[in-house]
Amino acid sequence: MNRRPIIAGNWKMNTSLDEALALARGVREQTESVDSIERVLIPPFPWILAVHGEVSGSGITVGAQNCYMEQSGAFTGEVSPAMLAPHCSYVVLGHSERRHVLGETDDQVAAKVTAAHSSGLSVILCVGETLEEREAGRAEQIVSQQLRAGLGNVSWGMTQSIVIAYEPVWAIGTGVAASTQDAQDMAAFVRSTLANVFDQKTANSVRIQYGGSVKGDNAAELLGCPDVDGALVGGASLNADDFGEIIRAAAAQVN
Repeated sequence: MNRRPIIAGNWKMNTSLDEALALARGVREQTESVDSIERVLIPPFPWILAVHGEVSGSGITVGAQNCYMEQSGAFTGEVSPAMLAPHCSYVVLGHSERRHVLGETDDQVAAKVTAAHSSGLSVILCVGETLEEREAGRAEQIVSQQLRAGLGNVSWGMTQSIVIAYEPVWAIGTGVAASTQDAQDMAAFVRSTLANVFDQKTANSVRIQYGGSVKGDNAAELLGCPDVDGALVGGASLNADDFGEIIRAAAAQVN
């Protein structure tokens, strides 16, 4: 089954407004002829509207790094999916920094997935194990638990707006990417879990990204894995040249 590759750049809590606009402009210029790849920029909340305007008409879409599980109310400091939907196509949920640094639970992630979908946002649902969990032989158990919990309220019809990002926690920001075999093995496991939760046809249609120290020099190898349909890129997405190289590596797999 043909699944359109998706490359998303998670800027995390980086960039000033001027830097965000320059970066968005640079990615647009670098990748204006690469329409075979779905390209997503995920800036910090304050820059979403400005970045959305900068890439308008380019085929590049914008995502948010998180959302709350309610659409409105007395939740000081939170941002609802309904507020994001006019300017965003995607929202990243369950990122390891949300889980392990900020204490987000599987139940909270599941509630956010439901809320995002009800507002028309597509979801990039992140799953991944720590180094301790991998060394203890629990990697698949952890990924299955996070995946099943995050999709607990997802019906068959909602899966077309879900992307799964496998991000081994031990590879995020460390400069040490998973091997291609590790990436493929876990992507294949994610797909088999989706088949168990839904059915094989659905599992074959869902796109699975790899994330964790993806760079221009390892992107082609990682994106060449049969069950890896794209990348969720952190540090390298803060440089338009580097991010453009990853997108072109993805396009080369298609062409």
